[in-house]
Formats: sequence, C-alpha cells, structure tokens
Amino acid sequence: MSGSVSALLQVSDLKVHFARPKAGWFQPHEVVRAVDGVSFEIGRGKTLAIVGESGSGKTTTALAVMRLAPITSGSVRLGTTDLGTLEGEALRLARKRLQIIFQDPFSSLNPRQRAGDAVRAPLDLMNSGQPAERAARVDELFAAVGLRPEQQRLFPHQFSGGQRQRINIARALATNPELVVCDEPVSALDVAIRAQILNLLVRLQREFGLTYLFISHDMAVVEHICDEIAVMYLGQIVERAPRRAFFAHPLHPYSVSLMSAVPTVAGGRARAARRIRLVGDPPSPISPPPGCRFAGRCPVAIAQCSEALPPLVEVAPGHAVRCIRVEVKGGVPQAPLALPEAAAVV
Repeated sequence: MSGSVSALLQVSDLKVHFARPKAGWFQPHEVVRAVDGVSFEIGRGKTLAIVGESGSGKTTTALAVMRLAPITSGSVRLGTTDLGTLEGEALRLARKRLQIIFQDPFSSLNPRQRAGDAVRAPLDLMNSGQPAERAARVDELFAAVGLRPEQQRLFPHQFSGGQRQRINIARALATNPELVVCDEPVSALDVAIRAQILNLLVRLQREFGLTYLFISHDMAVVEHICDEIAVMYLGQIVERAPRRAFFAHPLHPYSVSLMSAVPTVAGGRARAARRIRLVGDPPSPISPPPGCRFAGRCPVAIAQCSEALPPLVEVAPGHAVRCIRVEVKGGVPQAPLALPEAAAVV
C-alpha cells in the first residue's frame, strides 16, 4: 500500500498475535492470529468502516491502532508519527491526538464519577489549559453533544443509554483529537436512538474536521456514515472499496453474504427466503488454512481456492478484493456470487 500525502492514519501489514498458555510442558505455544497482515489508510476528515462478524479481528485492529493491544509487527502511523514505536510519556502525550468511543455506554463510565468530571478528566490528565478554561471546555462539549449544562452534576445511572453515549463522545472530543476510533458505538442502543447518535457523529465530524475509524458488524449502519469500507474475515481484509462502489456492487462472496443479511422493512419474507446462508463456522485463527480463509464456507469456491492465499488485488479504482474468482471483463470486475435482487441495498 502506498502512503497518501493527505492520509491521516496509515496502517501497513499490521499483525496482532496472542500466544496461548502451553497445554503441557513439552507442547509448543499456540498462537492466535487475531490480526494477520492488515493494511489501510484514512484521509483527513474521512471515515473508514471496518465490518465483519464476531471474531473477524476488527475490534483488535482498532485497539492496536489505539495502542491498547500489543502490535506484533507492522506499522501504525498517525500523520508523521509512528505510534508503534512510542512508549511511556511520549505515548501518553500522543493520545491527545487519538481517542476512542467504546461499545458499551454503561460500563465505559465510572458509576461514581459525575458526568461533568468524566468529560473533564482527559483535560486534567493532559494538563490542558487553565482550570477556568477546562470548565468552559466542558460546557462547550456538553452543548456540542446535545446535553444541558445542569446535567454535568448527574451520575451515569441518571442518564439513558443514548445520553451516556453522548457523554462518552464528549469525553473523546475533550482533547481535540484528530482521529476518533468508534468501536461499535451504537450496537448497544435502541434502534430509535441509533440514528440520533449516528447523525450526531456526522455533525461533529463536519464541525470539528474529525477522522473516524468506525468498527461495526451492521452493514446498514456503516452505509450511512462511512466514506470507505473494509470487510474483514479471520484477521484479514477481504475487500476494500469506496462506499458507493461497495454497496452498489460488492465483489467478495463473503461481502455479498453480509449484504444479503441486511434487514429491511419492505419485502421482509421474500428477502429472507433469498438470503445467502453460509454453512459451517470460520476456521480456527490458531491454524488458518493455507488458501483462502473463506473457502470452506464459500458457495462458489473451487479447488484452487484452497491451495494458496490470494493477494488483495485492486480490480477497479480504489476497489480491492482478495478472491481469485473475481474476473475483470471489459474493465468491469465481475462478482462470482450474485447478490439476491430482494437483498439489494439502495
């Protein structure tokens, strides 16, 4: 992957492997390949969504970018700063530039800490500005996320789930970060509240020039917030494309199966009948197969798919896919597995 001058975050061949305890004295360590060679970049002010089912490695990728998970190899660069080489005080100071919004708005807040103090905590830890300036900053953040000033004195249990997530968003923005990692920020919320939080994130991105790395398993959610999408399967990116190109014409069979599962209100029963249903479970991340890691569940796999791991190949401008079954005819890439008509997302 060639680095772009306008890219804020550049991740190159990132690997995160975890060694499991030995099963016996003379047994070798088993290694879980949670993230196994992931590369991507995000332009300033843009949103990249990483999607995939549970266990695909998307959250581990986000935690590695935040330096909250150990990096086995590869590089993570924020602008001109190599985050993977920072330690101690240098890493602590660099955290001003990147923050994270966690999935659970309940457990990510200290139940004994008032909301205003939670939002102010990053300012105190980073020693940003004078005390009066910090108080004014907290007021500004509460207003920005749609909370009233008097709510600063309330405790987390006095807020709804959506309001707690607004507090988490305000806390993440306290240090004026350039990059915000959103780790499934709406998956724990009611459906009626999700749209409000997504619209808030879009508005804040526009107002503050934020860059988002958005982690989700919900294709319908990322369609409304991302500029580019990357699909992960068993620790690797299997497809990466601009939003419009991906949702109009997904190429990898795994991407197509994910798209077929997106719920809709219209034609629910007809759509469910045409849904692509995958058989079996993903392979073990301890000993992944030598070929395509999706081959064992792929409806259109052939013998060659299990022989060697296919590379991530750009088949159209900005659109890359890891599948030997994808062919380019007349300059147009052809998906080996068709998306059911009733499952198409408009």
